[in-house]
Amino acid sequence: MKIKKYPQKEAWTKLVKRQVLKREKLTEIITEIFNEVSKNGDGALIEFSKKFDNAEVENIRVSQEEINDAERLVDNALKSAIQQAKENIAKFHVSQIPQTEKVETVKGVVCWRENRAIGKVGIYIPGGTAPLFSTVLMLAVPAQLAGCKEIILCTPPDRNGRINPAILYAAKLCGVTEIFKTGGAQAIAAMTLGTESIPAVYKIFGPGNQYVVAAKEFAQNYKVAIDMPAGPSEVLIIADEQAVPAFCAADLLSQAEHGSDSQVIFLTTDERILEETVKETEKQLAVLPRAELAAEALKNSHFILMKTLAEALEFSNQYAPEHLILAMENAEQYISRIENAGSVFLGNYSCESAGDYASGTNHTLPTNGFAKNYSGVSLDSFVKKITFQNLSEEGLKNLGKTIEIMAEAEGLFAHKNAVSIRLKEENERV
Repeated sequence: MKIKKYPQKEAWTKLVKRQVLKREKLTEIITEIFNEVSKNGDGALIEFSKKFDNAEVENIRVSQEEINDAERLVDNALKSAIQQAKENIAKFHVSQIPQTEKVETVKGVVCWRENRAIGKVGIYIPGGTAPLFSTVLMLAVPAQLAGCKEIILCTPPDRNGRINPAILYAAKLCGVTEIFKTGGAQAIAAMTLGTESIPAVYKIFGPGNQYVVAAKEFAQNYKVAIDMPAGPSEVLIIADEQAVPAFCAADLLSQAEHGSDSQVIFLTTDERILEETVKETEKQLAVLPRAELAAEALKNSHFILMKTLAEALEFSNQYAPEHLILAMENAEQYISRIENAGSVFLGNYSCESAGDYASGTNHTLPTNGFAKNYSGVSLDSFVKKITFQNLSEEGLKNLGKTIEIMAEAEGLFAHKNAVSIRLKEENERV
């Protein structure tokens, strides 16, 4: 971990940088994967599973029998936890369903907007050392509430060609329509292009490593939308003298253990809190099962002593963290100063893990500074918004002259005529 005290603002640009692979190398790898999936379909996915996951897969589609077996393998305590998390996530996302409101902009001119579900969506669930069944809930619950007809799930298999039972259980619980054993950039390619088994989708969701993120960005070349560039996990904590160092250390490590490319940032205005948090982080790291991964992430992370909370918030807005924790007294009074963040956790007891699993908010969030221009996944992510307008004869009469003048000024006389011909017909009829 890197410790800095009162860095000058000129140094902030360097401090907010994330670790990235060379773009040229990434693009070359992703292009090759897409080409292979395009040519060989399911066969390419099976070969990539061998190459990247050391997994032997005969059939990439998960059968109903496998789903039923998985349900028996998940213990009742975990089932109950998943069910409660699903209820909270659903409760929060149901509140995002808008009421249709018709607006009369001019007498006789009525405009409104309605949601329509995206017909086919693909959700990518990271697997490997940490199979994220919680991400199934975060993506499939709002997709189901939005009314998406097809919800396609791809996730990497283990070495025996199996999917973690909790992922399958959560998928069944949330209405996922089909599940496939394929991961990484090749899964994104499959959902983009379609294969013999996997249908091409209209929008792809889900977090992943830099290869997955690059593949999602590449998918947009094929007119497939994505949720956001959601890459390696990150958290930034701002702490004052009321913070609890043990709590802060636990939150930092909860993100560091995601992987060696994760990043954690700790900002405080209190030197004692800084020193104690560093000690607590080292102490808790020593007993973590995933200590090796977390230790690698900490090498690229920063513990910074700031002069004021205002300065810390300014740094945070420049960094634009995926997760922002305000471990301070009266945290809510600083909400208006937060400009860029994926999800915010207020006070000493709002641990980041709550948002990851069960508070109800969505944990699929923008990373790598994209919180400056992207939002986290919500119900809106799974719908398109269509506008409507209905003009009566009176409405066109009231608005017609305005349209004619504007169309003529732009030299678009057919546009003007579309109004004029109607007004003329109405005048002749009268």
